[in-house]
Amino acid sequence: MCVLVSQVKAVNVEISVLLGRATLPMQQLLRMGRGAVIPLDAKANDEVWILANNHPIARGEIQINEDKIAISVTGAANVYDFMAGG
Repeated sequence: MCVLVSQVKAVNVEISVLLGRATLPMQQLLRMGRGAVIPLDAKANDEVWILANNHPIARGEIQINEDKIAISVTGAANVYDFMAGG
């Protein structure tokens, strides 16, 4: 059992945070250059999605401390909300 636990602990997981979403026509996307702004569907105080290997695992909120940005976990993810774009 101890070997299995150490193997699980050695697995790398990619964590990403989804701040918002946008839908753009391909033509507009291709015209974008450096400095282009993509408006997202999120507001300033909205919760963010925390993803592990592109699968929603939790919700969180942005914490800013001086020049550092972090995410505070606020609850478990609801996969159905995520798929619905919520």
